[in-house]
Amino acid sequence: MRRLQAAFGGGADGSGARCAAAARSRGRSRGRRSGGAGAGGARGHACRPGGPRRGDGRAEASGLRPPHARGGARAGHGAARRHGGPAVTAAADPSTLAHAAPNRGAGLLGLLGLSVALLAVAGLALGPVTLSPAAVLAALAGQGEPMAEAIVLHIRAPRVLLGLGVGAGLALAGMALQGVLRNPLADPGLIGVSAGAALGAVGVIVLGGWFMGGVPAPLRPWIMPAAAFGGASLVTAFVFGLARRGGAVSVPTLILAGVAVNAIAGAGVGAMIYVSDDQQLRDLTFWSMGSLGAAAWAPATLAAVCIAAAGVGLARMARALDLFQLGERAAFHAGLDVERAKRRVALGAALAVGAGTAVAGPIGFVGLVAPHLARLVVGPAHRLALPAAALLGAGLLLAADLGVRLAVPPAEPPIGLATSLIGGPFFLWLLLARMERGDA
Repeated sequence: MRRLQAAFGGGADGSGARCAAAARSRGRSRGRRSGGAGAGGARGHACRPGGPRRGDGRAEASGLRPPHARGGARAGHGAARRHGGPAVTAAADPSTLAHAAPNRGAGLLGLLGLSVALLAVAGLALGPVTLSPAAVLAALAGQGEPMAEAIVLHIRAPRVLLGLGVGAGLALAGMALQGVLRNPLADPGLIGVSAGAALGAVGVIVLGGWFMGGVPAPLRPWIMPAAAFGGASLVTAFVFGLARRGGAVSVPTLILAGVAVNAIAGAGVGAMIYVSDDQQLRDLTFWSMGSLGAAAWAPATLAAVCIAAAGVGLARMARALDLFQLGERAAFHAGLDVERAKRRVALGAALAVGAGTAVAGPIGFVGLVAPHLARLVVGPAHRLALPAAALLGAGLLLAADLGVRLAVPPAEPPIGLATSLIGGPFFLWLLLARMERGDA
């Protein structure tokens, strides 16, 4: 009986005192491990009347806490953290994680929008004649000096509007085509969309005198954008149809077909230039290198409206573009009408590129650089990447236009030269990066 009492801490032979002393020793050692908490609790637990519960003695002898004690310690640490105690690692709230990325993306989009607005103001103020911000605001309000109003309202404002529209349209088209093709090297110029638009616009410039007289005056401003859109649409349909094998689009075939179409369209433009007169030749030479210098309110507004319509259509394809990243088969099983989505993306890209090319000429690499920068800024989700690409494309083109205006005043190099100088090395860097990863 005494042995049983000694084993369970009871009896009058002093074993209870020995149990209490051992409990105090264990409490002190555990207090050193857990920050001094729970020594008294250990004494009460080990030497309470009736002895410990079965299994607790083994746990205490091995220096381990029972599960309920460990859970209580975790809860205590959480409370200590909430009340300013020692920092511990805690699981993130799922609702916080769900809202963190959209909130961060919205903030970044706001910063991009502010940057584009500042570039637009700089585009109105800077040039061969520099104007102060106050003079720009007065001119926009119609209360400035006549010369300032003429510069701002009739020269620079249409130019800024055209730069915003063309840059955003090219970037949106590039982002959408890269999403559909799942290829970061896809670009409206690479697959021939820009070349088709250029061929249609050049045809109107050179051959328009034969039929333009029979077109009603209100419709004449629409002829060149319509021709550019038609050329871009035909080229896009041809290239996608040629690259289709077994119901799927082959990306290598698509790019090779784009190279061939670029060559054919270039030959057509060359033939148009050959049969043009001196005035048409000068216009075509400057137009073919890309420029915002000939911007006027009517064509700039028309291009902006067409590009805005294309942008709205492409923005509605954000979920479809996300599904395309899983592959066409997975996108189909997720409920996406794959072929219809491809047609809508191709139509939106053709409209955006055609409208911009008709007014500003072919401007390269904006549709390649801006989507990559957008993914670096806001991530790959197209719900945020599409507006980010539009803002970055607009800002990139406005910055390039400012650069060519201020480089060698009063002369003005074509803006296509500046974008090619930026985009060419960027394209090579992308290609080398893919080769290092083994993707190319």
